[in-house]
Amino acid sequence: MGFRVSSLSHGPNHSYLFPELPKNRYNRRKSVSAERYDPEADDDDTEERVVFPKSDDQRKRLQAAVKNILIFRALDQEQMQEVLDAMFEKKTQPGEHIIEQGDDGDNFYVVDQGVYQIHVNNKNVGAYDNQGSFGELALMYNTPRAATIISASEGIIWALDRSSFRRIVLKNAARKRKVYENLLESVPMLASLTPYERMNLADALVRRTYNAGDQIIRQGDEGDGCYFVESGVVRIAMKSQVGNIKSM
Repeated sequence: MGFRVSSLSHGPNHSYLFPELPKNRYNRRKSVSAERYDPEADDDDTEERVVFPKSDDQRKRLQAAVKNILIFRALDQEQMQEVLDAMFEKKTQPGEHIIEQGDDGDNFYVVDQGVYQIHVNNKNVGAYDNQGSFGELALMYNTPRAATIISASEGIIWALDRSSFRRIVLKNAARKRKVYENLLESVPMLASLTPYERMNLADALVRRTYNAGDQIIRQGDEGDGCYFVESGVVRIAMKSQVGNIKSM
């Protein structure tokens, strides 16, 4: 029987619909005032799953591109596959504006190849160089785009539409946060945390799944994280100075 733990790591940076691509998929719209999206208040799970077919090469490149995207790490394997299915490829040209400061947010973007400059108030403040992601803030908070992103070279980006981003990423992140907040509330050593501190800690947890007999940590190794048992049973053993192993 397997078990799951949630870890707080100290290491470095987890029926189908085949849609017709809308003609104005990349067109920008001027922003209008809107309420912040609340995933906990959105109980509509009836939307059909979006799938953009991909070649083996495309899927391999996409998997590499999203590997270290922080906002995806709350997703389990099935949810991550749903994200990969829903993302579509866009090839870019030098000088092309991907998003425009002040416009509404339609898509979340992940860089596959190329260099993309970040402009705020017509000033270049940085760049994404063959990696990174952008566009999530406008989708999360219903705010206008905070920057303009301009392609500085030929490149390839992957996009996830607003509806899929909210349904898969934000709603599942909110559910994960609630589960982990409840888990952390049951830990005596964390009883002094404020609700805000507990929420931030819950967001930092990463779920890991182990099988019976797997070793999670080894006595004497350098500590690289803190673990909380979410489900299952773990055995704790300690070796004495004379070599005897005692179960705790």
